[in-house]
Amino acid sequence: MVDMHFDIESISGVRFGVSPMFETMLSVGALRDPAAAPLHLPWVEDARRLTADLELEPLLLLLRRGAYMPDFLNPPPAGPTAELEDELEVMLAIPAAQIRTEVTRCYEDTALPAELDAFLSRPRTAVRALAELLRTYWELVLASHWPRMKSLLEHDILYRSRQLADGGTRELFADLDPSITWQDDGVLRIDKRCVYPVVQLDERGLLLLPSAFAWPKVVLVTAPPWQPTLAYPARGVGVLWEPERPAPPEALSRLLGSGRASVLSALDRPRSTTDLARVLEISPGGASQHLSVLYSAGLVSRHRDRRVVLYVRSRSGEALMHASAPPAA
Repeated sequence: MVDMHFDIESISGVRFGVSPMFETMLSVGALRDPAAAPLHLPWVEDARRLTADLELEPLLLLLRRGAYMPDFLNPPPAGPTAELEDELEVMLAIPAAQIRTEVTRCYEDTALPAELDAFLSRPRTAVRALAELLRTYWELVLASHWPRMKSLLEHDILYRSRQLADGGTRELFADLDPSITWQDDGVLRIDKRCVYPVVQLDERGLLLLPSAFAWPKVVLVTAPPWQPTLAYPARGVGVLWEPERPAPPEALSRLLGSGRASVLSALDRPRSTTDLARVLEISPGGASQHLSVLYSAGLVSRHRDRRVVLYVRSRSGEALMHASAPPAA
C-alpha cells in the first residue's frame, strides 16, 4: 500500500502530462509478456516481428519483473506533452552517480547481470548506447502509432480536467483507477507495493500520466529526486487497436449529412484538422469546413496545444451522439 500525503501546496501542484518515453518502457513489458496485456495483442504480433533482429536484452534486464525500475529510464516530462528526443536528452544528462545508484537498486537482492556491468563502470557510455536502442525501437514499433496513442491520452486529460474543474480533487481521483482511493485526511491511497510506501508531497506536486500500456495496473514513481508520478490506464484504451475510421449512426447522418456526421463520430478523442483528414480520408480543407460548422453549432470544442488546434466533441455533441445511437438489441 502506498500513501501520498497532500497539503494545500501540493494539491495545487497536480498536473497532467503525456510521455512517449514512459509509453516506450511500458510497451516493452507488453512485448515480453503478452498474456498480461491481452488488449495489446494486435500490436504485440507486429512488434515482435519488427524487433526480431533487435538486441533488447539490456533493456529487458533493466525492466526486471517485480523489481524497482530505474527511474532514469522514464524521466517525468517537464511540460504537458513531451517529445521522445527531449526525454532522451534528459536521460543522457542524468549524473553518472545516479545511474549507478538506480541500477544497483534494481538488483539489490541478486547479482547484477554481466550485460549491465557497463552501467556501473561506464554509465555515460552505457546510457548513450541505450538511447540509440530506444530510438531504433521507437521507430520500428511505436512512431507510426504515436499520433493515435497521443490523441487517446490527450482525450483522457481533457476528461479528467473537466472532472477536476467540476468536482475538485475528490472527483478526479474517484474513478481514476479501482486501486486508488481518496481519504478524508488528504491522503491518496494506492493499493500497490512500492519501495517508498509513504510519500510526502510538497511543492513538486503530483504528475498524472494517462497511459495506454500501463493497463491494467497503475505505475508509480516515488523515489527521490524525481517528481512523484502516477501513470494510470487511459480511458478508451480497449479500442486503441480497432479500425480507426468510425461509422456514424444512420440517424446522425440523416440529420447532419454523412460528412459532418463522420467528423462528429471521429471526434471521440482530440484530433487536429490534419489527423481528422487522415482518418476520414478527406482533404484538410473539407475537414476544416465541417469542423467550422460543427463548432458554430456548439457540437465540438477546441483548444490549442502548442502550435496545433485540437477538436473534440463538446457535451452537446456527446449528447447528440448518444441520442442518435441505435437502441440496444
